[in-house]
Amino acid sequence: MADTKSMTLRMEEHLAEKIQTIADIEETTVSDVIRDALADHVERRRQDPEFQARLQRNLQRHQQLLNMLADA
Repeated sequence: MADTKSMTLRMEEHLAEKIQTIADIEETTVSDVIRDALADHVERRRQDPEFQARLQRNLQRHQQLLNMLADA
């Protein structure tokens, strides 16, 4: 995995145990289970019209702020 970033993730112990169990059953690593879950989450957001609308509003607002800074 080139171009990776290490992160610290804190979670409740019971959730960590569930993830470990999933990893054990699937014969994979906890990191792989978490990466897969995060990738699924991102993809669901990409397909969510409400999220996409909020994203567009956020992009427009940031563009306005950048334009204001450029004009200053």
